[in-house]
Amino acid sequence: MAIIPKSEFLSFLTSIANENNGDRLPSLAAMSAEMGISVASLREQMEVARAMGLIDAKPKTGIRLLPYQFGPAVTQSLTFGVSINPALFHQYYDLRKKLEAAYWYEAVERLTSQDIDELSRLLNLAENKLKLSPIQIPHEEHKKFHLTIYRRLDNLFVQGLLESYWDLYDTVGFGQYNDEEYIKRVWQYHRKIVEAIRAGDFEVGYRILREHMALLFQRNNFQRPSHLFE
Repeated sequence: MAIIPKSEFLSFLTSIANENNGDRLPSLAAMSAEMGISVASLREQMEVARAMGLIDAKPKTGIRLLPYQFGPAVTQSLTFGVSINPALFHQYYDLRKKLEAAYWYEAVERLTSQDIDELSRLLNLAENKLKLSPIQIPHEEHKKFHLTIYRRLDNLFVQGLLESYWDLYDTVGFGQYNDEEYIKRVWQYHRKIVEAIRAGDFEVGYRILREHMALLFQRNNFQRPSHLFE
């Protein structure tokens, strides 16, 4: 059984978070002395924490402890996994599809009127892009549309997994997919979903969501884009 290397910095972050003394961290020199490790070793451990989304370090604001997020660590692992086996995207898509289906009712029941208005706004932005010549791919609107539906869930693990899916979606190149008919079909489904949510007909919305989810792999078999991880 592999032994996870000790991280003095992660232990230090845990103590800071438990003490609830704010989000600002001491200087590198002060932390190095307190942990009994070199500044070089501390920097290496900080890079791991930064990749996990635990800290932020900027020249003017210093080093800050961020609220816990699950997604960044998942995204890092996914990015590596898909870089060596692009077919893993299919597996993660299947997980995301089942997550959205499983949490659909809980998610939509919590949406506010402002959330539903935001879904309509994203829908209109996307449809306007699709009317341009040439069309613009409303990828950012697509991402925000789905994440908005699940934004009120009180489960940061579900939200982290869904956010990581969209990071992966970008990585494998689907954000640049330019099959015009496919994209228009996607947004036709989105319009029906918004209409069902606004009407409070969540069962119809669920059925439309499941039909929509079946679209992605009706495309040609996924091929690793040539630009992936260059």
